[in-house]
Amino acid sequence: MAPAGDSVSAWSCKQVAQWLQEEGFGEYVELLCAQHRLDGPSLLALTEADLRGSPLGLTVLGDIKRLTIAIRRLQKQNQAQLEVQGLLPTDSLPAGLSVGAAGGEWSCDEADRSYNGGDGLRNGTELRLRNGHRSGYGSGAAVCHTHSNGRYRQHLAGRLDPEVWKTIISSIYVFFVFGFTSFVMVIVHERVPDMRTYPPLPDIFLDSVPRIPWAFAMAEACGLILCYMFLLILLLHKHRSILFRRLCSLMGTVFLLRCCTMFVTSLSVPGQHLKCASKTYGDSWGKLQRALLIWSGFGMTLTGVQTCGDYMFSGHTVVITLLNFFVTEYTPRTWNLIHTISWVLNLFGIFFILAAHEHYSIDVFIAFYITTRLFLYYHTLANTRAYQQSRRARIWFPMFSFFECNVNGPVPNQYHWPFNKPAFMKTLIG
Repeated sequence: MAPAGDSVSAWSCKQVAQWLQEEGFGEYVELLCAQHRLDGPSLLALTEADLRGSPLGLTVLGDIKRLTIAIRRLQKQNQAQLEVQGLLPTDSLPAGLSVGAAGGEWSCDEADRSYNGGDGLRNGTELRLRNGHRSGYGSGAAVCHTHSNGRYRQHLAGRLDPEVWKTIISSIYVFFVFGFTSFVMVIVHERVPDMRTYPPLPDIFLDSVPRIPWAFAMAEACGLILCYMFLLILLLHKHRSILFRRLCSLMGTVFLLRCCTMFVTSLSVPGQHLKCASKTYGDSWGKLQRALLIWSGFGMTLTGVQTCGDYMFSGHTVVITLLNFFVTEYTPRTWNLIHTISWVLNLFGIFFILAAHEHYSIDVFIAFYITTRLFLYYHTLANTRAYQQSRRARIWFPMFSFFECNVNGPVPNQYHWPFNKPAFMKTLIG
């Protein structure tokens, strides 16, 4: 063993190298001791997340686990030193909450007790603990805790599996839903009520606010800006695969519901300015061509698509609202400017839809309500893992259970550049 007469906290890099050799990890001496100057105190603070992540980046699973076990054994033998160095702050935890020696599990005497430390950052049910304030976690490592039977279990957020194949399935799902929606819009247009027989329904907002001809184009512009904002966040977010999978599953589900509502009930045209009359596209091939035109233009007037009859409920409101919620959910809470811009675009987009007299007020209200409820229900179930204890939830929400079964708690807002650095940048930055 390494020098028994010396305290681990007093070990030098050479003594840490000797300990690594004796434990059977000689191949990592150069990396840990020579390159990163690992001494006794830093060895005691080392975690599995540090070994896996940058800048160490160990890739052999067996070595990672064995080295973690050896470090935990060393930590257990030197708990007094950990406490002296501030790595085991048992006195700063709430009463009734204890940390195991290995740091693997927190338990709580009361099922409804939550931890609200001054330096904890909450994102939904997420709790991030930072090195120097809590024991045994690497610098900046995010730790997520989920509540199950009165116990808090720890998951390393950085180890979320992207499950790209599930993301591909969700993309195919929303792709076919949009195609089906386009075809239903063609069917609905054939059944749009005659404006001479069925005039616009009374609507307090539409009757009170004069029509603004350019308002609908502005609503779509708000949606495009939100879309670009979300794409930038998606590009830079570490867990972009999970984000995109959730967007596709929610978007597809809401639009599938919209297909049912607008097919079942045909409302009269909301404004006299709309030149809507029932159209017959002849055979099925003609209908498919029209549906393909709507689908390729994303149902937007900016791309030259004009539809009638698809009023219950507003698809534009769904898209704008869902993008806003994703932008605000998957950015840090301190990014107030981004959140304000997102909400302003969302609210102005809704106003412009109504000011253009393209939808009834009830269309927009129902679209906003359904979209926000589904988003909140989805993320509440995903963050708390409540569906795991409910057989009914797994039966009623099979797609959700399939997509989220391996996501342990809230998705942390972590960002990184997705592309490799060019050679000249590596030379300059290192």
